[in-house]
Amino acid sequence: MTPAPPTDPRLDRALGAFYGLALGDALGMPTQIMAREDVVRVYGTLTGFEAALPDNPVSAGMPSGSVTDDTEQAVIVARLLTEGGGHIDPTAFARELLDWEREMKAKGSFDLLGPSTKAALDAVARGTDPKEAGRYGTTNGAAMRVTPVGIAFAADDLEAFLDRVVESCQVTHDTTVGIAGAAAVAAAVSTGIAGGTLDQAFDAAIAAAAAGSRRGHWIAGASISARIGWARELVAGLDEAEALDRIVALIGTSVASQESVPAAFAVLALTGGDPWRSALMAANLGGDSDTIGAIAGAIAGSVRGLQALPADAVQTLRTVNHLELEPLTAQLLALR
Repeated sequence: MTPAPPTDPRLDRALGAFYGLALGDALGMPTQIMAREDVVRVYGTLTGFEAALPDNPVSAGMPSGSVTDDTEQAVIVARLLTEGGGHIDPTAFARELLDWEREMKAKGSFDLLGPSTKAALDAVARGTDPKEAGRYGTTNGAAMRVTPVGIAFAADDLEAFLDRVVESCQVTHDTTVGIAGAAAVAAAVSTGIAGGTLDQAFDAAIAAAAAGSRRGHWIAGASISARIGWARELVAGLDEAEALDRIVALIGTSVASQESVPAAFAVLALTGGDPWRSALMAANLGGDSDTIGAIAGAIAGSVRGLQALPADAVQTLRTVNHLELEPLTAQLLALR
C-alpha cells in the first residue's frame, strides 16, 4: 500500500525529497567505499536494504536500513534553518557539527565524516573562525545535506536562492566546487517541490551549478554544470548494468563533487526519476554510494512525491533510525 497523500501537494513532494534522501542513504550504506566489482561479487545486484559487512571500515556493524551522516547532517541543516527563520548561523552550525561528531565517536563510529568536513571541523576546534574554515572544502558534504534548503526556498530568484545555499556550505565547503555541487542539488529539489518535471529539475541544476561556481573560494576543477548535462547523455539508451559500469569508468563515484553529483544525475536519467530504482542503482555503483543515492533519492522524491516511495521502505527507515521527518519538513515548507 502507498501512504495517503498529504493535502498540500507540495508537502507530499517535500516529504518525498527528505525521505528519498534517507532512502538512498540507507540503501547505499552497505556498499559505500566498495569497488563496483566487489558489489557485484558480494551482492550480485542489490535489491533492497542490507546490513553492512563486518569488514566495511565505514559502516561495519550498521543494521539493514540504517542511515548515515548524509541524513543526519541534513536533519541538522533543517533544524538550524527552522530555528534561524531561514538562515544558518555559521558558528551555530559548526557547534552542531562538532557535537554530532562527538556523539558519533561515543557510539564507536570514527570514519563517518568526509575529508572536507573533518578538516574544517578540526580547524574550528583549533580556533579558526567558522566563516573561514570551509575555504578548501571541495567534496560532496555540502551537496549531500542541502535538500532542506531546496525544500525551504523557491529557486525562481537564483541569486537569492544561492545566498541560502552558501549559508549551508560556508563552514565546510565554501568553494566554487563545493557550492556548485550543493546548488545543483538544492535547485533540482526546489524545482521538483514546485511541481517541476525531471527535465526541468535537470535544467535548474545545470543553471544553478553554473551560477554557484561563481561563489566561494576558487578551486580548480571540472565544471559540475557541464558534467551534469554530459552525464544525462552518457547513459542514454544503455541497459542498467552497462550504464552503471560507464558511470563508474567515466564520471566516477568518489567523494569529489565533480564525480558524485553528476553520477547522481546520471542515475536519475537512467531510471527516469523513479525514487526506489534511483536509490537502488546508486547502491549498486559502490564508491560513495550512500551520498550518490541520497542525492538521487532526494531529487527523485521531490519530483514524484512521497507516494512514489514504497511504504514498507519508508516504514523501515522510520523504525530502524527513529526517523520522524514530517514535523521538520512541514516547518521547512512554511519558510517557502
